[in-house]
Amino acid sequence: MNLKDDADEMQGDLVALRHELHREPEIGLELPRTQERVLEALQGLPLEISTGTSSTSVTAVLRGTARDSDDTTTVLLRADMDALPVDERTGVDFASTNGAMHACGHDLHTTALVGAARLLSHHRDHLAGDVVFMFQPGEEGWGGAKNMIDEGVLDVSGKRADYAYGLHVMANGIPAGLFVSRPGPIMSASHTLDVTVRGAGGHGSSPHRAKDPITAAAQMITSLQVIVTRDFDAFDPVVITVGVVDAGTAHNVIPDSAHFGATVRHWSAENEEQLGAVIRRGLEGIAAAHGVEVDVDFRAQFPLTVNNAEEVAFGEGVIRELLGEEHYLESPRPTSSSEDFSYVLDRVPGAFIGLGAAMPGCDPIAAPTNHSPRAQFFEGVLGDAAAVYSALAVEKLAVTAGGTR
Repeated sequence: MNLKDDADEMQGDLVALRHELHREPEIGLELPRTQERVLEALQGLPLEISTGTSSTSVTAVLRGTARDSDDTTTVLLRADMDALPVDERTGVDFASTNGAMHACGHDLHTTALVGAARLLSHHRDHLAGDVVFMFQPGEEGWGGAKNMIDEGVLDVSGKRADYAYGLHVMANGIPAGLFVSRPGPIMSASHTLDVTVRGAGGHGSSPHRAKDPITAAAQMITSLQVIVTRDFDAFDPVVITVGVVDAGTAHNVIPDSAHFGATVRHWSAENEEQLGAVIRRGLEGIAAAHGVEVDVDFRAQFPLTVNNAEEVAFGEGVIRELLGEEHYLESPRPTSSSEDFSYVLDRVPGAFIGLGAAMPGCDPIAAPTNHSPRAQFFEGVLGDAAAVYSALAVEKLAVTAGGTR
């Protein structure tokens, strides 16, 4: 069995599927055309397939035939399938034209997991246990992983999954073909903050006769940057970015209210406990000083993504053995983006692994980032991604069944 060679042989088919997915991206939890393509791509394989009821998820179970008992290990492999509300500006001949875009590379994830399903089905006689393929909608802020967990994806093989692995491509920062991970926290927890300031409108020439919500909101926005440097340890940071500001209808009118929205990120349980209270206290104090009222809506979005140290070390060994020593790098620090694969890793030991997919010939540092309308991903990594997904399952099942790597 040579997973790398077998994956390379299917590279053309993987590229063709990736182009189909990329041309017609879909957003959120309802991805009917994407689901249809995945089901078509899995057709004929010896899989137990089910679809979601609260979303267009696809779950497939492969029963290995190298088991020596019914009490075997289950490995879960996950790929997300949804796109972003971004108008594509890459200029590629398979670009989307429907106002959405696979600007985060989920089309590559889906394609690679289809490739892994085909590889592992072909090598079913080398699997000493079960593999669950988790094709997930709604990663981009919709909580699709939690939906699938609520519908039983972690227990679909007949028992709780023992290990879980996910991959994510990156359009910049890392050379193509290089896998990156780290033990412990690897991606931040994410929260949303919505703030409405209620004052009393009036004429712009006489602000003393009104209660101006805009000046109060402006001070709140700048004060948030002070709060994160004075209330939290610089070595355990909090990041707050205001991305929405909405107030007023005319240059000479003081409005009754102003609104702003922000994303809030952190990397520790300690900060999780105090974050909402600290932000609320600061904003309410500024509101009182301005004589206005403030409504603060602070909501958890995704928990911290935490890798199991043993599974990261296992994944590193699999990648180095499969592709070569130079194909793996340990990340020196977590990233400030967030992931709903965190819901899976909260319940099942596993690892989330990044994969460089910057285009050949470009400077990876200067290349457009994930979520950019100009983000491009090198599809030459699809074979390696499919092979790594497959090898993680094969090797983990062999080890837990008492074999050797």
